[in-house]
Amino acid sequence: MNPPPPPPPRPSVLFVCVHNAGRSQMAAAFLTHLAEGRVEVRSAGSAPADTVNPTAVATMAEVGIDISAETPKILATEAVQASDIVITMGCGDTCPVFPGKTYLDWELDDPAGQGIEAVRPIRDAIESRVRTLLDELLPEPLPHA
Repeated sequence: MNPPPPPPPRPSVLFVCVHNAGRSQMAAAFLTHLAEGRVEVRSAGSAPADTVNPTAVATMAEVGIDISAETPKILATEAVQASDIVITMGCGDTCPVFPGKTYLDWELDDPAGQGIEAVRPIRDAIESRVRTLLDELLPEPLPHA
């Protein structure tokens, strides 16, 4: 009897926005939560803020995901090189580009300086895009809410 084949390598995704304080943090949190360990998740910013946007923290808490302990991180070349998919959210030309990577640009409003009523639709759009991404990345379907 042959041993079972090794599991396929986990895909890795890097979310990038300017401050790594709102959109990329929410996207990384959704992917981490929904993928249940089946995807390696990173987020970073080209000019990271000091803290995660408190309104982003509040809107994520509304859906049961706690990002209050997260901290914005600087975009490092190594993070891009280690990722299969790089998803940018308004970082423009500051994101390094390497051959062999898949790059996606998600146009989403920046939650910076906006109230919770304005950030909820941004959060919901991010969740929808993350669910679609997971359907493409993982062979077995995820349960949809």
